[in-house]
Amino acid sequence: MRLSSSLVVPAILCAAGVYGLYRRVDVYGALTKGAEEGLSVLLRVLPSLVGLLTAVYMFRASGAMDFLARLLAPVLEWAGVPSETAPLLLVRPVSGSAALAVGSEIMETCGPDSYAGRVAAVMLGSSETTFYTVAVYCGAAGIVRTRYTIPAALLADLTMFLLSAFAVRLFFGA
Repeated sequence: MRLSSSLVVPAILCAAGVYGLYRRVDVYGALTKGAEEGLSVLLRVLPSLVGLLTAVYMFRASGAMDFLARLLAPVLEWAGVPSETAPLLLVRPVSGSAALAVGSEIMETCGPDSYAGRVAAVMLGSSETTFYTVAVYCGAAGIVRTRYTIPAALLADLTMFLLSAFAVRLFFGA
């Protein structure tokens, strides 16, 4: 079983190469052209990503995230969302790795089977790093003005955070 599953990717690559040769396509030329295009996309996207990651680090290191989390805690408690997840609400749309770190802290502090731990796990699994995704896709496509993309995505994130707490209460009780 392991041997066959480890051969799937090489088999697909070989099949694509053989098919390309059958169709008389310059397979190596197509590969190098694709790599060249990938590098040009990387060069267009990289400045946005560096700026975004720097901003996330500064936001967290300055203490602003903890301050905003304390401000949001009463509102979240009123909405049925555990206040321990407030930092996750703030950082998840911006950085996936920072969100995983915050989720880890929640799991260590509250426990993975606690209400807050379960809500954090559902939030991590059902959300996206909105600003990162917008930076990558819009940067790759050369879109400068995102118009309604970011507000709509942030509204979807907020809806997901509220529904995550509701789903955990529904399926696990609180």
